[in-house]
This record gives sequence, C-alpha cells and structure tokens, in this order.
Amino acid sequence: MTGAPRHTRTAALCSLPVALSLALTWVCWKEEVFERYIGFGSTSRRGMDNDILSLVKSIVPPLTSKKHKGQDGRIGIIGGCQEYTGAPYFAAIAALKVGADLSHVFCTREAATVIKSYSPELIVHPVLDSPNAVEEIEKWLPRLHCLVVGPGLGREDALLKTAKEVIEKSKARDIPIVIDADGLWLVSQQPSVIQGYHKGILTPNFMEFTRLYEALHHVPVDSSDHQRSATQLSSAMGNLTVVLKGEQDLITDGTKVISCSVEGSGRRCGGQGDLLSGSLGVLAHWAYSSSAGMNQSVNPSVVAAFGACSLTRQCNSQAFHQHGRSTTTSDMIQQIGTAFKKLFES
Repeated sequence: MTGAPRHTRTAALCSLPVALSLALTWVCWKEEVFERYIGFGSTSRRGMDNDILSLVKSIVPPLTSKKHKGQDGRIGIIGGCQEYTGAPYFAAIAALKVGADLSHVFCTREAATVIKSYSPELIVHPVLDSPNAVEEIEKWLPRLHCLVVGPGLGREDALLKTAKEVIEKSKARDIPIVIDADGLWLVSQQPSVIQGYHKGILTPNFMEFTRLYEALHHVPVDSSDHQRSATQLSSAMGNLTVVLKGEQDLITDGTKVISCSVEGSGRRCGGQGDLLSGSLGVLAHWAYSSSAGMNQSVNPSVVAAFGACSLTRQCNSQAFHQHGRSTTTSDMIQQIGTAFKKLFES
C-alpha cells in the first residue's frame, strides 16, 4: 500500500477495522512527512521547520502509568572536574527536565560533592579520576540509553584517556553518543574515537568546529559557506551528525543540511550548550527507539538534533522575555517544561 496513490490508500483504509485503520492512517501521515523531509529543498523555510517539528513530535513517548521508571531514558554524562561543575549539572538536569527518568553524572571525586549539592535528583558517581575509572563506568553502561561526553570534562590527559575508552565501550553497546565541549577537543586530537560511528553526534560552536575542521582537512575553514563546511566535516567523520551552533544552527549528516531558525534572543551565556547536549541525549534515545517505524532515509540523529536546537532556542526566548539582559542558563532550565509543551505537545 506504501507505493499506492493517497486516495487508493484512503479507500483501502475504509474497509479495515477501526483500530487497524487508525494505525495505518498514522503510518501514512508519517510517510507523507518523511517524503516532505527528504525533499525539503523545495519547501518554504516555515514549512520545512513545521515538517521536521512534526517528526520530533512523533518520537516523543506518551506519558502513561503503565511504564516503569527508567523506560523513557537513562542518560549518562561524562564530565565534571574541580574547575567545571556547572556544565555537567546543566546537561544532566536538562535531560531530566526534558523527560528522562534517570540522569547519571560520572565526574571526578572533587567535583562530586559540589554537583550533588546542586540537585538531589541527579545520580552522581565520583569515579572519573579513580585508577579503575573505565571499569567503574563500564558496569553502568548496560543501564544507560545514551551517553553525553564532554560537559566540564577538562583537558587533563588522564581524564581524556578515560573518556576515550568509555566512548569505545559505549560504541560496542550501540547507544547514541553526544560529544560536546572538551569531548570535542578529544575528537580534534583523535578523530578515530568517534569517526564512522553512525549514532555519534557532535555539537560544536564555531570555534570548536574550526578546530575540528582543520584537524581533519588541514586547511583553513571557509567561513563564508558554513553549510558546505559542515557537510564536509560530517563526510570526513564518516557521515555522523554534526550540529554547528550559531545564529542559525546547522544540522547535517553529510548528505543533507537543515537549519534551525526557531527564534531565540541576543543573550548568550555559559551553559546554553550544556542544555542542548543534555536534551539531545534524551531525544536521541527517543528517536532511535522510534526509528523502526521511520523511513530509511530519515536519520534519527538529525531529527533529535533539530528537536534539541529548537528547544534550546525556545527556552532562550522565553527566559529572555522574562529576564532580559540578566538571563542565565538557570533561567532557561526553568523554561524547559513550557517550551517543550509549546513546541512538541501543542
């Protein structure tokens, strides 16, 4: 029935039992959205945004009392050291606020008490700088649906070595891996750590992007054509998803580029990228859990990335409306619930 004209499919539905008819109507609707997504170059900017937002809405799991704790997402954050305790907190709490059931932070011993003091909702593991750090983290990997590597990680060789080994262990478990902040520094030094991993997602700002691009291509990045440069970086990394953050967030898997232009604000402050990476971890889990019903041409990582970029921008806009120049990431975190409802549940 997939290849039949829409009126043929509709007629066939009329002869089916109601429950099956409703299910197939949902499938047909998703097919039409996927077809518009694949051919988005001919659609309007607003129309494309609405189509991709529809895809994001389709991966959001329903809230029901029939589920058990952990079913909607158990997210792990690798990062947090003496100097940087806010970043892993922002990523982890954002994951919870978006809808994950459990949020784990694997940090250094010095950072653990500080991060614990920020919120009792987080599960904090003070193991990142322990002699057997990889073994301590690896035993938790079977319980995690997604890993976010980099917020507050720092650049100490020992911590980067641990992060690299944990990434390798996570790849073997085939879970989505979001890499941000100092995790991107690791990738720029050793691209092979994530290169070619189809569930890998990189979220660089322009400075981080430039470092990655020049490490892979050994030539300066062309700052006049961000779309082309982002596509080239994704291709060089084996077509994993790249989210180039900026005035418009560019999302590419090396075959197509989409931009997220949901209105934000002129306010920039530390921590917004951590909100994005934490929310992206949850959405990536949902997208890959829903991918069995997706058209093969739709990349779940791209759908998740568009959702996370849209949500971060919406939170920024709402927080700025209330607080103006004094807006901080903590203000944005408080907007996640209403921003999520506005974008994905309206």
